[in-house]
Amino acid sequence: MTALLQELRSRTAGESGYDRIRTDIIFGRLAPGAKLRLDDLKSGYGVSVSTLREILSRLTSERLVVAEGQKGFQVAPVSVANLREIAALRLLLECRALEQSFAAGDTEWEAHVVAAHHRLARVEERMSQGDRSQTEHWKRCDWEFHQALISACGSKMLVETHAAVFDKYLRYQMIALSYREGIAAAEHAALRDCATSRDAAGAGEVLRRHVAGGVEHALATGTIS
Repeated sequence: MTALLQELRSRTAGESGYDRIRTDIIFGRLAPGAKLRLDDLKSGYGVSVSTLREILSRLTSERLVVAEGQKGFQVAPVSVANLREIAALRLLLECRALEQSFAAGDTEWEAHVVAAHHRLARVEERMSQGDRSQTEHWKRCDWEFHQALISACGSKMLVETHAAVFDKYLRYQMIALSYREGIAAAEHAALRDCATSRDAAGAGEVLRRHVAGGVEHALATGTIS
């Protein structure tokens, strides 16, 4: 095996390991404050210790992991203050991106938004009937819908920054297992309608209620201290 091929395979394993660990943190399978022992991660994710160190350092820069000096790494803890800060940043980024996206979006963008909402609404319907077996799929559809709304904003950096912040917000929702029954679904439908009518001001008002309601509902579960 050539050195180049070894490097490519290592890079592929590293990216796969990074995606899996990051996803497990966001969706709560790796709990807040959990110790990330390299030997355990090596067997669980199938990557070398040196690659794991690189992955965890990368996740530390994203504030999803905390480096403990010589003690190793742990999953970033959660707090009420941090949730409120993340929610405020998400709102700031998303409101700005919505304005730009609504102004620039064409019919293809509109179709993308409507399709993303349709997928989300179907999952929310099952959730409202008490089916919690697709909670992770629900949040993925939620993520895709909000990304669709801002996808025509014209700024790759804004979209990527919003996605990173939204992931941290989503992590709190998964930890709290927070679902607001029909309220969130109605707000999502209102956002869809604002998008198709290009009502950026109305969308901003709905989004502020949506995020504030999500934060308070997550805190009401008592799982975030």
